[in-house]
Amino acid sequence: MIQHRDGRPIYIQIMDSLQNQIKGGILLPGDKLPSVRELATELAINPNTIQRAYRELEQQGVIETVPGKGCFVCQSKTEDTALWAQFDAAARALKALGISQEELLARLKGEQL
Repeated sequence: MIQHRDGRPIYIQIMDSLQNQIKGGILLPGDKLPSVRELATELAINPNTIQRAYRELEQQGVIETVPGKGCFVCQSKTEDTALWAQFDAAARALKALGISQEELLARLKGEQL
């Protein structure tokens, strides 16, 4: 998780690691994160560093703190879910009209045939 030779601040590395775990499905919505104290002990770093990473992730809407219970991964953003649903519907409709997968991929890459 922490690379001491990495030029990025440690709290950023922690944030990136947690976000990658969420994107990769390792941490799921509703999962409880380790407490600040637990993670600081595990990584042998200052608890204030963990607290800063958690605070930033909370401000970004990635995690939420429940007083007396801890920090949890937020539910996926409904806007993302809605946009993906629209994308899937549009892709299905285009394929039904005979648009090839190559044409769809070219459009996604910003190329127009």
